[in-house]
Amino acid sequence: MASNRRLAAILAADVVGYSRLMGIDEEGTHERLKAHRRDLLDPKIKHHHGRVVKNTGDGVLAEFPSVIEAVQCAVEVQADMPRRNAGLEQNHRIRFRIGINLGDVITEPDDIYGDGVNIAARLEGLAEPDGICISHSVHDQIRDRLPYQFEDLGAQSVKNIARPLHVFVLRSQAIAELPESGIAAVAGPPPAIPFATGRAPRLSIVVLPFVNLNDDQEQQYLADAITEDLTTDLSRIADMIVISRTTAFTYKNKPVNTRQIGSELNVRYVLEGSLRRSGTRVRVNAQLIDAEADAHVWADRFDFSTHDLFALQDEITGQIAVALNLQLIGAEAARPTDNPDALDYVLRGRAALYHHQGPTPERFARAINLFESALSLDPQSVDTQALLGLALMGRVFEQMTKSAAADIERAERLIERALAASPNHAVAHFTRGQILRAQHRYEAAIPEYETAISLNRNWVLAIAALGICKFFAGALEEAIPAQELAIRLSPRDPRLPNWYWRIGMVHLLQSRIDQAISWIEKARRANPGLPGPRAWLASAYALKGDAERAAAELAEARRLSHDDRYATVARYRSSFGASNINTLAEATFLAGLRRAGVPDD
Repeated sequence: MASNRRLAAILAADVVGYSRLMGIDEEGTHERLKAHRRDLLDPKIKHHHGRVVKNTGDGVLAEFPSVIEAVQCAVEVQADMPRRNAGLEQNHRIRFRIGINLGDVITEPDDIYGDGVNIAARLEGLAEPDGICISHSVHDQIRDRLPYQFEDLGAQSVKNIARPLHVFVLRSQAIAELPESGIAAVAGPPPAIPFATGRAPRLSIVVLPFVNLNDDQEQQYLADAITEDLTTDLSRIADMIVISRTTAFTYKNKPVNTRQIGSELNVRYVLEGSLRRSGTRVRVNAQLIDAEADAHVWADRFDFSTHDLFALQDEITGQIAVALNLQLIGAEAARPTDNPDALDYVLRGRAALYHHQGPTPERFARAINLFESALSLDPQSVDTQALLGLALMGRVFEQMTKSAAADIERAERLIERALAASPNHAVAHFTRGQILRAQHRYEAAIPEYETAISLNRNWVLAIAALGICKFFAGALEEAIPAQELAIRLSPRDPRLPNWYWRIGMVHLLQSRIDQAISWIEKARRANPGLPGPRAWLASAYALKGDAERAAAELAEARRLSHDDRYATVARYRSSFGASNINTLAEATFLAGLRRAGVPDD
């Protein structure tokens, strides 16, 4: 039943080298472990409102009402073990390693099951003797709330877990160096920051099974597949906690009470949707609900035309996932808080960076300031380093900075740190691609974008950037399908003007002037404040013989730009990457700029 599933903090602990210890002194090892459980582990777990689920031969599995309490319990246990081992020979000492995860579990009176438990066990295996290993979801809940310096190990591949785990560790030396006053300060009454009671974690969601409104078994398979794919895609978003599809499907064909579901699963948001087919048309409705308030946050419909439903599965999922990501970030960033922590600043920064009205110098400045505030509270955060680098490179490419060289240099330093700590970080790889593209190192940038897409298949920014990067690398026409895919996946994206513009660029360089004007005019209408499309329109209208329109667009490009890039044609010469693109640009775009009145030098 659904009531037997919930989000829980799971602690898994085992004894390092248990078989070896039993071989040396079976009776003594057994008695010492019993004493540690009786006098240390069990009392600490109880003190922090946890429950011992079961004792294994060499360890313990426990669940807690909050990640704060689970981590505190683990630290206090590990901090006390050196005292309890004092006076024993090394080969007789019992040393624990502990893993903690926040995840979806199936609960029974005498046991708990599910991926959340399996991940905790794998984290335990990654911990060093006397150390603690936690998941990314746990770290997001405790950072800025506990005085422990966890080290970011980045993504780690483990047995029988499909996706790499983003792992943080507290090493034995760091625990040993904690002052007694620091441990005592957090060893008192447990803090009132629960997740299983009280407020659910930020950015926590369950995707309920989409409802098939037709009596069509093929379409039912599609509805189920969309539910599963959305669950997977959302789980790739930084800071997101997503209930597993196994749990979500226990609500299939049942009346929906979103407040009850939110309480049972301890999630803040519920996504529900439906599919209806009429002839060759398929309409997908989706709505995001704040489970705490039982209020609609967002709703939208997506229309498709197809004779093959499964051919559209990825596109349907992609469009909803992209839109939902933006809505969730915006909803969380809008929640009031009197005492913002690092994650609050990150969420607000992401909302500014991905604002629905598109980029402006002020929004970039706000995003950068918010990410800097987050880093001041959590200097080792890989996510924040990558996002700050992303914002800096964003304003470089949008021509909304007067310090492009300094922004690129700073972004490069941030991304080097981020990838050193987390080699499989999608945002960091994308931002490195942006840096390399800004440095005209297009061939080197392409694999960075491809890696980002492999880690987040529906990331439209990476898809579009890969296309334009291939354009500059010499594969001119490959830019168009990439921009078209981005447009299909995110048809209301604030960056649509850029994607329209890039399609127009290809047409202009191929001397398809009318098609170029059509696409670049769409870009201008979508965001009149972008200088780049204005310059390309100036060139296109000049080539078409409309000198008046060309002059007007050129004047606007110069007025909107934050540098002198439209002062001379020489500013652009040899800036189009591959030699074949430079040759085409010389005969089209640059020739048009000259006709529009831009001098050579």
